[in-house]
Amino acid sequence: MAAHLRPCPANSFVFNSTLCACNPGYVLNSTTNTCNLFKVDGNVLMMETGVDYSLNWPVSIFSLESLKKFTQSEAVFLEATLFMLLSWLLFCFLIRLGKLGDGRTLWFQIRWWISRLDFCFATRHWLDDQKVVKKRKTELGGTFSVAAWILFIGLLAALLYQIISKRSVEVHNVRATNGPDLMSFMNDMEFNITTISSMSCSNLRNLGTFVSRTPGFPDYSSHSLSTFANYSCHNSSWGPTVILKCNNCPIILDNLYISWQFVDIPNVPATAVGFRFNLTAKNHGDDKHVSFISGTLKNTSNKDDRPITFRGAKVNILKFNLFPRLYNNLHGLKLLQPLFHDFIPGSSIFESSQLRTSLESNGDGLINTTLFVHLLSAYIVEIDNRNIFGIVGFLADLGGLYAISIAIFFYWLVQVSFQLRCTLLTLSVLLNSYYTFNSLQLM
Repeated sequence: MAAHLRPCPANSFVFNSTLCACNPGYVLNSTTNTCNLFKVDGNVLMMETGVDYSLNWPVSIFSLESLKKFTQSEAVFLEATLFMLLSWLLFCFLIRLGKLGDGRTLWFQIRWWISRLDFCFATRHWLDDQKVVKKRKTELGGTFSVAAWILFIGLLAALLYQIISKRSVEVHNVRATNGPDLMSFMNDMEFNITTISSMSCSNLRNLGTFVSRTPGFPDYSSHSLSTFANYSCHNSSWGPTVILKCNNCPIILDNLYISWQFVDIPNVPATAVGFRFNLTAKNHGDDKHVSFISGTLKNTSNKDDRPITFRGAKVNILKFNLFPRLYNNLHGLKLLQPLFHDFIPGSSIFESSQLRTSLESNGDGLINTTLFVHLLSAYIVEIDNRNIFGIVGFLADLGGLYAISIAIFFYWLVQVSFQLRCTLLTLSVLLNSYYTFNSLQLM
């Protein structure tokens, strides 16, 4: 952008007398012609193992996703149980405040049917009612019987949810590997590395080779990148994206180095403010299980958060690991899990004056980038499920919940009945004393 044709936007400066460049840490938005500060919000890294551990019930039964939104844990069932229990006890208490009248009122009928619901504590009251001498049972037994069943059903629902959601545990077994084990991990892999800048793919140079193995060892060698993966460059709104695609990738390579450079071209200097990456791996033809890692790198992304611009000969190294995982619980699914290991920043500039000097110098006009992929080939993680659900344990839990529910309200029933008997006995003693006192006075 020529400075004498239009003024430079905010957060920028002039170099070579006629051109504008954004300050360190700022990137040019070509649409609005403004320099915006590059910021990383939220999580820097996102990772997915490629295997969904959620409940796998048929959709035809009911929508599982809708259920999971409302039942995040068994606490929901416990809260609903407590609400229903308190509502029932409050209802029974309010019913006792109603007038009995001649025994035909609605309140009396409701209290009579509540007394009929005593099927936990007085189980023979239906037979006793057929006797000649009838005695109306108190509705306390019915109240606490229903309350006990409300508590039992709520606890049972929480138990079933816990069993379904945690019916098995995932077991990881780490074992040493050999060559045939590793060669069987043939995954489709894709690497996307975006250099966040105002550059384009026209700035890209020297992408076409890769180096394998460990530097300094006899098997260290350089190869044509086309023999390993298809590669291309794509212009995005964030900058040029280098794309590497490999179908049925052999992973016999312990270390893999792929390098490229971005260089100055007329009116578009080689500057960048960060990197974005997205690495994916999946079995060939299987789009259901895809493991990936994606993230954004700004400066060192952990300590120094000053605005920075990458430019110069020193290499920016993005280091990743590939971790082989064998899912025995998924018919022997073999997935490579990409993991972000480290980012080693290369030549970088923090001050506008230093950036101006670099832009006006012919020797600093490039950005070196190296993708380093290391296969963690010493071990394979075998993943399987171990079922922790058994019918004997379930029946034991079921019996325990029932016994606890009945025992709690039986204790309350005994306590309330005891208090009522004490109250009636006290009233009886007081009434007898009163009548005795009056009789003595009359004499």
